[in-house]
Parts: sequence; C-alpha cells; structure tokens
Amino acid sequence: MDLDAIEAVRQLKYRYFRTLDLKQWDAFADTLTVDATGRYGTRAMGRPLHLDGRAAVTAFMRENLGPSVITVHVANHPEIRVDGDTATGAWAFEDTVITTEYGVLIRGAGHYTDTYRRDTDGRWRITSTAYQRIYESVQALSDTPSFRLVSNMWASGK
Repeated sequence: MDLDAIEAVRQLKYRYFRTLDLKQWDAFADTLTVDATGRYGTRAMGRPLHLDGRAAVTAFMRENLGPSVITVHVANHPEIRVDGDTATGAWAFEDTVITTEYGVLIRGAGHYTDTYRRDTDGRWRITSTAYQRIYESVQALSDTPSFRLVSNMWASGK
C-alpha cells in the first residue's frame, strides 16, 4: 500500500475544495489535469453539468461562483485506491451555498467519485470528478426572518 500516494490524493481533494470555496481560481485549476472532466449533478442549476477540460471546469466555477455566491464544502470518509501513477477515490461530502444576490440558501450532501493521475511533474491531479446527490434543499432566506448574514468575506467593507 502506497501511503504517501494516498495522503497526496487526500490533500489534493482537500485543496480542490479549499481553493473552490476561497475562489482561488489559478490554484483550483492546478488541482485538475488538462484533460479533466467534471460531472456535477446539481438540481439547483436545473440540469446536470458536463464539463470537459481544466479550462472549462475552471471557467464555469469562476463565472458561476462569483462574490455573490458563498460556498462551503466538507468532504470526509475517503476511500482511496492507488495503482502506480493512477488512483480512484470516493468521498462523502456536504455543501452549503448562500446566494446573496438571490437570497437563497442551498444545502446538500452526496458522494463524489474521482480518478487521479500523477502528472509528469510528480504532482497528483484530478482527472475526473463527479458526484451523486443524496439530497439537495433550497430555501428562500426571506422565509427565515431571523436569518442575517453577519460576516461575508466577499462583500466589500465586511
């Protein structure tokens, strides 16, 4: 068992979520191989998303998760299998999305399935990522009169 590779893949997935939530788009892009695919099964967007290539995945995230969209992803229970310079992984995850522009709170959970590759520079990257939702809920923040967003790193002056 290659414990160093397993840990490298674990850190890679954590970095994927951290850079996504912090909108660090160059660092996010670097978690993906050039030929990466993303298959995201969100209901909130009204359709499954099929994105091909690092540039397409990163551009979609950059364009759709701007400053009016706050995201937090938590992944755990990784099951990682390494075979030389490739690996597979499965992750349980939960996410929270607050859209300040539309006043909507989205919560969900599911399971990611990924494939990974150790690139020629020796770094592990995601070659494919997809998830299946267990649930996704949408709530208008106006339905919760006591809801107040008291801190938002994306709001100017906050």
